[in-house]
This record gives sequence, structure tokens and C-alpha cells, in this order.
Amino acid sequence: MSNRSGPIGLSDEQAALLESAAKYCKDQSPIDVVRGLIEDEQGFSAEVFQEMAEFGWLGIAIPEADGGAGLDMAEVVPVVEQMGRRLMAGPFVASTLVAQAIVVAGTQSQKQKVLPALADGAPGTLLLSEPHCHFDPLQIRCQAVRNQDGLILSGTKCLGLDVPVAHWALVSAIYEGEPALVLLDQAALQSASLRREVVIDETRRSFRVDLDGVRVPSDALLETGRVRDALARLELTGALLAAAEMCGAGQSCIDYTVDYLNQRKQFGRPIGSYQALKHTTVHAHIQIEQARSHLYAAAHVFGGGVEAEIAVRMAKAAAGPALAFAADRAIQFHGGYGFTYECDAQLYRRRAIWGEAQFGDAMYQRRRLADLIL
Repeated sequence: MSNRSGPIGLSDEQAALLESAAKYCKDQSPIDVVRGLIEDEQGFSAEVFQEMAEFGWLGIAIPEADGGAGLDMAEVVPVVEQMGRRLMAGPFVASTLVAQAIVVAGTQSQKQKVLPALADGAPGTLLLSEPHCHFDPLQIRCQAVRNQDGLILSGTKCLGLDVPVAHWALVSAIYEGEPALVLLDQAALQSASLRREVVIDETRRSFRVDLDGVRVPSDALLETGRVRDALARLELTGALLAAAEMCGAGQSCIDYTVDYLNQRKQFGRPIGSYQALKHTTVHAHIQIEQARSHLYAAAHVFGGGVEAEIAVRMAKAAAGPALAFAADRAIQFHGGYGFTYECDAQLYRRRAIWGEAQFGDAMYQRRRLADLIL
């Protein structure tokens, strides 16, 4: 997958996906459904996820030879943006990331076995984060040790999304002194110890996974010589899609706030007519639009080396603070009601905190940008 030449703009494929995803996500994930799924054990609709697979969305960036559409991450971005706009949860992003890692570093056998399954709707998950909470994907403490029967894993992973329903999990570990990626199937996952984590974004289902004693065959290793490339790809792809989710949520948060400012009246006029609220809302809107511009610029050049990395890190650094500011103002402008659980503004604030922590927060991205630019 390579970067595109020519001016930045929505391709025909992006425009079509944006339109179809906007309608589908609006229909399938209204706010009452989002709140209902918070109380659901699984946390997402398996039927909706399977429909996404039938639409071909899970195979957008998977090569045609492996059962996908053979497009780029630029075509995944508008889908994820619209999912973020409707606060839709589920294993779509994680499954997409697992596929991208296998495209980069999977063996031919792994590609033939896993990629068509992921495109058809078999959920995948990533187990990269560890309790020491380092954003650098090369800071790994989990171990994979070879014995006569294959590999034995040890260590703990955290913030693993939708692990109980995953058909495949990609685990980072140290193998023979070097970073490695290990592919776990359902049987191996079921032999691990899972514990549900309490996280700020209640639309997510996050798990801590104890890998001690988990055994996998030797062919579960991805190509060791390409693991560093795969981890770098995962970091940038994850940051790009996290930015897309937050940009979508930011636009929805602005819409929610403006609707309230136009309805709520004080002293006989809508409170949105007062400059203190009007100007601040415009400022929040501008921040979201700037972040979205960064997002689509990054999508346009994704896969293009240092230029693409700079664009992705700028997009991620912009999206988190923009959503946080919009959500903070939404809570404030709703007055006392804004601080209650019933006000939807808190859902956007929770999503902002979660999204900011995924694949490097704004400070981490700026530090990496300084190394790339200066």
C-alpha cells in the first residue's frame, strides 16, 4: 500500500464510503442504542458487526488475493470517522489493525488462513499494552520462550478490547532477545486468564490478559525479520484510526451542543445568542475542522514514509485535544445537567480520554514530531 499523488481531496471510493457509512451508522447507532449497549455484557451488536463484514468494510485494506478489496487505509478512515460520530463500539478497528500487521509480517500460511476470515467478520484483537503503560510498542516485557512443543508465553497484557469474542489475537512479546508478534487462535486465548477492566469509556469492553503458561505452536510467530516494520505500522495505523474516531465524535459533540444552545432559553432568548457561548462553540468547531483536515491529509499520504508519519502524528496530536475541548464546553454549557450521567456530553468526554490514550497521547506525538521535524 503506497501513498497517493496529486492534490488532497476525497476520492470517489472515500466519498462513497463516507456517504454509506454516515447513513448506516446513524441508523444503527442512535444514542439510545449506545446507552443500551453500555449495559450489555458484550457491549456491541454482533449482527451489526457481521453486516459490516458483508458490506466489505472489514476487508477494505486487505489485498484482493487474501479476500479483501485491495484498497488503502484512506478508505477505512471515513468509515471509522462515522462510527466515531455515532459512538459505535465493537471490534472493527482492532480487527483492521490485526489484518494490517499480518499483511506486513505474516507468513504466507497465516495470510491465507487469517486474512479471509477477518474480512468475513471473524473478530480480532490486539494485545500490545502492558501494565507499565509505555506508548512505544517496542517497550515489551512479555516473553515467548521456545520448547520442544512450540512456544510458551508469559507476562500480562492490558487494555485488550473484546477479547472474549475474538477469533484471533496478536500479542507482542520478546523472543530470543528481539520483539516478536505471536498469533493466538481461540483455543490459545481460552487458555489465558481474563479479567474485565474498568475503563473510562463505558462503551468499550477492555480486558487484562494473563499469558503465563499459554502454549502456541512455533508457526504462530509472524516473520521475525519484519516485526519492527509491523509494530511501526500498527502504531501509525492505530493513531490514524483513533484520530478518525475522535474527529467523528467531535463533530457529533458540536451538533449536540449547538442543538441545546438553540433550544435552551434564558431571559427570553436562546442562550446560543450570547457571545460567550457562541464564540466558544465556534472555536470548538474550528478545532474539530482543523483536526479533520489533518486527518484526511494523513490518510492521503499514508504509507509514504517520513512525510506520512509526520502527518499521522499531527492528526493524532490535534484530534484528542479538539474533542476534549468540545466535550468540556458541552458539559459546561449544559449547566448542572451537564455534570449528570443522563447528559450525553459526558459520553464524548469519556471517549476523548480513551482516544487520547490510544497509540500515544498528544504530548507523546509532539515529542515524536520534534524528532522527525527538527
